[in-house]
Amino acid sequence: MRNRYLDLLRSLAIVRVVVYHVTGWAALTLIFPAMSVMFALAGSLMAASLDRTGPPAVLRRLRRLLPSLWVLAAVFVPAMLLTGLPLTPKVLLWLLPVSDPPTNGWGAVALSVIWYLRDYLWFVLASPLALWLFRRAPLPTLLAPYALLAVIEFGVLPAAPTILREFGLYFGAWLLGFAHHDGLLRRLGDRVLVPAALALGAAGLTWIFTHPGPRGYDLNDIHLGNALWSAAFILVAIGRAPARAELVDRTAVLRRVVTVLNRRALTVYLWHMPFVVALTPLVDLVGWSRRDPVGLAVRVVLVFALLGLVTVLVGWVEDVAARRAPELLPGGVRSTPAGRAAAPPASPAPVGAAAEPVGAGVRSTGAVGRAGGAPANPTWSPAASALPAGGGSARVPAPRGARDGTTISAG
Repeated sequence: MRNRYLDLLRSLAIVRVVVYHVTGWAALTLIFPAMSVMFALAGSLMAASLDRTGPPAVLRRLRRLLPSLWVLAAVFVPAMLLTGLPLTPKVLLWLLPVSDPPTNGWGAVALSVIWYLRDYLWFVLASPLALWLFRRAPLPTLLAPYALLAVIEFGVLPAAPTILREFGLYFGAWLLGFAHHDGLLRRLGDRVLVPAALALGAAGLTWIFTHPGPRGYDLNDIHLGNALWSAAFILVAIGRAPARAELVDRTAVLRRVVTVLNRRALTVYLWHMPFVVALTPLVDLVGWSRRDPVGLAVRVVLVFALLGLVTVLVGWVEDVAARRAPELLPGGVRSTPAGRAAAPPASPAPVGAAAEPVGAGVRSTGAVGRAGGAPANPTWSPAASALPAGGGSARVPAPRGARDGTTISAG
């Protein structure tokens, strides 16, 4: 069943990531831990896909994810090779980034958002086993990533590989997506969920404010606090998600924007940082400082304008990858019944959600599988899965993944 509230939540997460990378406002990471939210929604979608098709869902998810990356690589890898990037076999990691693909100096910042795809790929590959374990021992499986992160952060595993740390940091959110899909969060009474969220939130904030990073209270620098605070946020924002959000479809402009952002989530995410990096020296040159509210507003508007352009130019690749009819700008009215049925993007729906009232245009395909039981025609979204989650005036806050000592941020 399509849940427009979750579509809206994903859209807000994407917008928040872009605004953060333009402005560098650390407070945004506290107000809305967008990356963890996107991983949680992706985890819910992955569980639905596994229920529907089993292990082949892994290959289907990769098929939807990688073409948009290849389009980006087709533009930037030749540019990096022409500006000093050595041509080595590691360049092939741009085809399947299970490890950080190589970049040169400027590419390390402009393309550092690839860390998200790297983590996403590993989480997808781990999902069949993780879902099997989760449905047999939900609580121990859910706690395992947080325990792993604590072990790393307290120095027991100081030389832990990057991907192992990322499992500790974000795989807990992915597993909370499993819990959402299976209806476990919905079935938790407020007597359990609210105290759990409060305890996790208090622990996370305590760690954050007692362990500030180089940029203050930016969650990207405070891993354990990030994981705990994000878990609390997900329990409330997704665990108590309403079955519908009529406001989204009541307003034509909002409906179209939410649909476009969900259908083009991967395109927006992959391309926004190159635009941030490219625009920074240009807007500085004409005096639009990032310390000036007007200058910041101009930067944000320009980045979103360029994202709109690139979405029209190459966003249709996401449609092709999902085996949909390609559209320059999704969300328009389809002329045929089949087209209208295919138009709205789907969002993960927990157990029992199909029995609740839904808004206009909502498509219901029945309840999803119970935890530990057989699936019952779950709903999933190829469009939204590929997600599925910003000194001086010349500095750009770069997402994690940049090398050579660059200060980097996840978003």
